Amino acid sequence: MRDIRRVLIANRGEIALRIARACHVMGLEPVGIHSEADATLAHLPLMDSTLCIGPAAASRSYLDGARILRAAALLKVDAIHPGYGFLSENADFAQAVEEAGLVLIGPSSTIMRRLGDKIQARQDMAAAGLPCLAGSDGALPDDPVAAARLCEQIGYPLIIKASGGGGGRGMRIVSHVDDLTGAIASAREEAIRAFHNPDLYAERFLRAARHIEIQILSDQHGHAAWIGARDCSVQRRHQKLIEEAPVPGIPRDRIAEIGTLCAQACAKIGYTGAGTVEFLYEDGSFHFIEMNTRLQVEHPVTEMTTGLDIVCEQLSIAMGRPLSFRQDDIRTTGHAIECRINAEHPVNFHPSPGTVTSWHPPGGPGVRVDSHLYTGYVVPPDYDSLVAKLIVHGADRADAIKRMRAALDEIRVAGIETNIALHRRLLDEPGFTAGGVDTGYLTTLLEHFHRNPVR
Repeated sequence: MRDIRRVLIANRGEIALRIARACHVMGLEPVGIHSEADATLAHLPLMDSTLCIGPAAASRSYLDGARILRAAALLKVDAIHPGYGFLSENADFAQAVEEAGLVLIGPSSTIMRRLGDKIQARQDMAAAGLPCLAGSDGALPDDPVAAARLCEQIGYPLIIKASGGGGGRGMRIVSHVDDLTGAIASAREEAIRAFHNPDLYAERFLRAARHIEIQILSDQHGHAAWIGARDCSVQRRHQKLIEEAPVPGIPRDRIAEIGTLCAQACAKIGYTGAGTVEFLYEDGSFHFIEMNTRLQVEHPVTEMTTGLDIVCEQLSIAMGRPLSFRQDDIRTTGHAIECRINAEHPVNFHPSPGTVTSWHPPGGPGVRVDSHLYTGYVVPPDYDSLVAKLIVHGADRADAIKRMRAALDEIRVAGIETNIALHRRLLDEPGFTAGGVDTGYLTTLLEHFHRNPVR
């Protein structure tokens, strides 16, 4: 068992507030850091102590591991929770935390580094029995002729991915061999710039696939469990907009089969903490794409349908405690949907920083709002545009959609542009209400919306 009393929350916004609340539930003392632009964030008054670590630029604050570790020493913490984004999947930062004698709320740096390398992760998961797409066994060769030969064997269309990638960066879809050399060159340039890693790999591209993910919790005693599946197919440029659980339209026994394989794979590689195994699903088959070694933005839909507090479980696991449940204890009840509310224009998606002149979140049975907004808050232009997550839970999917429509009608944000109007329109679209849309659905729909603007 590891004695953890003070936890540094190395993040901002709604997730920092979410972690702070979990710390209080667990009887822990949360401490916070913030940039100069974030001195009025909603979670800071809940902190035992706070410290400004630098200017607004993330590279000089939330992405500066050395500054965060100096803050950890000054604030005398035992552990660091990185949330999501920023340094949450940075193996070098995780290693530095370990070397400082602190606990990172997440997997070890060794595991993080191994799974953060998408090529290595693909090999590990295939060895553990998870189905993978046809693709390169290792990095694409530098020689264009050899790369073309290998891609011809995989078959077109295919997708080029950065081994150290994430967030849609370093990815290129290639439909014909004539486009391969240019796609590799541009993907490699972006990969070097974003991840300092030039390695690329190729996989067969599925044009009509769904994005399905399995939530895993795994302790330090070799126990791993899958606690639900989520559908994250409503996305634009690889950025998710709506998530839901459980997955509509896929038989429960197929979900249980792939979930069991995921839990077994995590136990086999020695994974600890919360993690998400992501798949593409097409024509009745699952295909592993990557594993996220952190808390997901969309974790609330799993919490709403299972009754588990995933962040509290993360903290408990980091203390060395066994999982508080067994696999057979997991029950999925009802249906949950999450809409990501972003400070951006609902049609052209341009960011909309500024002062929130009015904020009225919705309420009622089955409605949850994870947000750091308040009237008078100034949304800075320096960070991701996510300002709230609206989550509803219903008796079934139809009920959840009704509750989400009502919640979207009730929510009010003034002073900044948001994508609430887009969500309202999406919830009325026949394709979404039927369930089972693929990852290209929203792109096609937005083209239609562009011709018929949101009112």
